[in-house]
Amino acid sequence: MHRNAKNLFFLLLAAAFLLPLHAATASPAPGLNGADSNPVVRIARDLAPAVVNIDVESAPRRSRLSMPFDDPFFKRFFGEEFERFSRSVPMKGRGSGFIVSKDGRILTNNHVVSGAEKITVTMSDGKTYKAEVLGKDPTFDLAVIKIKPDRELKVLELGDSDAVEVGEWVVAIGNPFGFEHTVTVGVISAKNRSVHAQNIDFDGFLQTDAAINPGNSGGPLLDMEGRVVGINTAIIPYAQGIGFAIPVNMAKQIMNDLVSLGRVKRGWLGISVQDMTEEFAETYDVKEKSGVVVGSVVEGSAADKAGLKRGDVILEVGEGEQPPKTAEDVRWFVNKIRSMPPGTKAKIVVSRKGKNSGPRERVTLTATLSEMPESEGTLTEKDVGSSESAASSLKHVGITVSDITPAVARRFNLDKSAPAVVIVDVDPGSPAQESGVRAGDVILEAGGKKVKDVASLALAVKKDAAVVLLIERDGGASSPSRTFFVSLKGS
Repeated sequence: MHRNAKNLFFLLLAAAFLLPLHAATASPAPGLNGADSNPVVRIARDLAPAVVNIDVESAPRRSRLSMPFDDPFFKRFFGEEFERFSRSVPMKGRGSGFIVSKDGRILTNNHVVSGAEKITVTMSDGKTYKAEVLGKDPTFDLAVIKIKPDRELKVLELGDSDAVEVGEWVVAIGNPFGFEHTVTVGVISAKNRSVHAQNIDFDGFLQTDAAINPGNSGGPLLDMEGRVVGINTAIIPYAQGIGFAIPVNMAKQIMNDLVSLGRVKRGWLGISVQDMTEEFAETYDVKEKSGVVVGSVVEGSAADKAGLKRGDVILEVGEGEQPPKTAEDVRWFVNKIRSMPPGTKAKIVVSRKGKNSGPRERVTLTATLSEMPESEGTLTEKDVGSSESAASSLKHVGITVSDITPAVARRFNLDKSAPAVVIVDVDPGSPAQESGVRAGDVILEAGGKKVKDVASLALAVKKDAAVVLLIERDGGASSPSRTFFVSLKGS
């Protein structure tokens, strides 16, 4: 009896393992097994012909000679002899792209084709074409290139990246490390990611855990209906499951300009802006919880003509007759202005200092946007004057200041006739350094009060308290000076 019970136990145990296995093989779960029910299989099979591999080649000059012979002085005197010892070394790169029109237009990343002398596009069947650049947009890292096909091409449908939800399944197709038409799957991990590192400076990325590697750049990120929702662009080195894609709605806005003009015409307001902090709101008596602070206004710009002023807090922005929307932060505001073409009448609602120190006023302005300049210039950058009051007024946030003396004026190339408080040193790792403050910056206001010397600065700043400073920075010969606010807390 005991032996029979033992045999029955093992028989039931075996059945327990066999029955689920039989059930799994007999009826596969919809969408997970079988080519006909798996949307990823359909996407890979049907849409791969619209995804291309892009090979680029450039040829910068490289010398066989070591210094000092690779030097303008020696080139001048040795001339053609020097050229005999030089050679052109081809520099190669790879990326991805996808077809957006039947006549051969392809969308990819600007960094894939930037500087390329030769561009070769390879189709999914191995056929190759030479390509030319129709237009590039470094701001959003997008480019449109063109091939001359000898057949009708498969085109990808552009979806709606604004409608994509975190957690949605997505598919990436591209050319990672040269492995052509690789398909990876993941989800949208986050939206509106900001990445500011090395040569990447972008707000609004889609984040995904679909595997993206070098070579995927420019390839499509597709939803489960096979529509493009993003253009794969960036990775974080050594991270796993963290990739970024440009929302396709941004590409929709600019592709026509890239094709017809070779560049993008963007609206330009002519102000510098920054997010509003709690310290700023408290110092300047701003009641609203969100807004964008105007740090400076370019003279003669659309903002200047509309009446925007430094210290205004932009609360809402509208386009034409559309009702204005809340200005959530700098990223939203900048993208909103950039999305409007030149000539657009932008309705801007601001909170502004009241007259004669009265309560703040809500003012509505209308600015006719001009075209963004191709280059707004770059800001450049150290006998220090001393004062006992300067030594303590802002030391808790990592700043040493001085009255403007002849020595300080010479050091920072400042107008020595104007009374001012100059930042002469910033402590490494301090709150001031982390906020971007640097030596040579001039302090115009502290805590909402104007300052002209270190004595007035000391009166305006409470010891060891958080402080809001209005900073003026000279851009040098390449750019006019600008002003901006910075909120600092002691470390």
